[in-house]
Amino acid sequence: MSAAFIEALRAILGDKGLRIGEDVPPAHYTDWSGHTPTRPLALLLPASTEEVSQVLHVCHAHRVPITPQGGLTGMAGGAIPAADTVALSLARMNVIESVDASGATLQAQAGATLQSIQEAARNVGMLFGVDLGARGSCQIGGNISTNAGGMEVLQYGMMREQVLGLEVVLADGTVLSMLRPMLKNNTGYDLKQWFIGAEGTLGIVTRALLRLRPAPRSRATALLGLPHYEASLAVLGRLQRHFPGALTSFELMWDDFYETSLQWMQARSAMAGKHPFYALIAVVGNDAAALAEQLQETLGQAMEAGELSDAVVAQSETQAAALWRVREAPAEFPTRMDPINFDVSLPLAKIGEVAQACADEMRKRWPDLPQPAMLRFGHIGDSNLHISVNARHIPAASREEAEHNVDDLVYTLVSEAGGSISAEHGIGTLKRPYLPASRTPAELAAMRALKQALDPLDLLNPGKILARQ
Repeated sequence: MSAAFIEALRAILGDKGLRIGEDVPPAHYTDWSGHTPTRPLALLLPASTEEVSQVLHVCHAHRVPITPQGGLTGMAGGAIPAADTVALSLARMNVIESVDASGATLQAQAGATLQSIQEAARNVGMLFGVDLGARGSCQIGGNISTNAGGMEVLQYGMMREQVLGLEVVLADGTVLSMLRPMLKNNTGYDLKQWFIGAEGTLGIVTRALLRLRPAPRSRATALLGLPHYEASLAVLGRLQRHFPGALTSFELMWDDFYETSLQWMQARSAMAGKHPFYALIAVVGNDAAALAEQLQETLGQAMEAGELSDAVVAQSETQAAALWRVREAPAEFPTRMDPINFDVSLPLAKIGEVAQACADEMRKRWPDLPQPAMLRFGHIGDSNLHISVNARHIPAASREEAEHNVDDLVYTLVSEAGGSISAEHGIGTLKRPYLPASRTPAELAAMRALKQALDPLDLLNPGKILARQ
């Protein structure tokens, strides 16, 4: 970095907004993927869109690449800087600027946490339709840039369905203001969609206009014990028929995940017996008593049909929260293990088969692995399977070699089953070598053309999704 470059940044950001070299906090060296930490040249902490625009203009003039960072909770290495880049964090831009219950919209700066947005919506009797276990840390800008999904996709859709408008800064500092609060805006190319799921490679999201929904008056939560994977699909279909548009969550947990989560929490299971599969479900309605009665009746029918082995319906919000804590164990992964994480999408009928094939192949290749060798769970209602493997237990000369070996195993099986290598965490650097398994050459060429058009110098998050130019 030249002295002129540093002084230009300091003139914009001041000492509060600029960290250089060893003054960059180690937290900004990596993300939850556990990939090799790298210290960036500097950490930029702008406090406004104008400052973001100005620093990108300076970086563009000096040909210095930028790695945008949100809450650093991603699992694909999308926020890990390279040694020749500056990291740009929007943590200081965390203001929720407006909440309009009548118009069902919320506008926030990109550094606002998901939890703060959820709370602001609840305060006016509304609901924001995305929920993740990392809600207290992840930022809305990162959620948008990875097209986050989470635990309520079944009813509300992914982040793309929640975004009405965006403010985005392009690589040269140009600001695109696309904050129009209408569901219908059919005026040519929908530019905001280019940046949702683009992982900061096309532009940096600085503001978002989000869609809110009316908060349900009542919610019923239940933990289900299931005899096999096919039973989970039968129960899912039954619940969707009995609660059309009201089943918000159907979170499937294999026994390896469920038992490990209980062990980490030092908690007892809500069920007396053990089961191969567990599902955590939630349905919503307007009348609590009627909803509970209907759920009990539906689960009873599933049990009579042999689809269900056991069920525990939460009798209070406290009990419901305790059940959800078991499912939110992935927040513990970075501290409990050295995780190699997989976030894949598969046809519903293939998920159980692929999950079992992954476990079987791991035992075959590495028979001495401690069990469970992998933790399996997912948002099965929207075809999403998560697998986490502890890299510490994989025989290899390095962490990178262990990750490569497990990646090849899992992504080969996913590809053979006609699945996608990424359901909701993006591509980052870790999945980039496997992207051709889910994208055709023509699609990849179109993606490169879009990148070339908006960021011809390859300054925005270089090496993420596509290889560096």
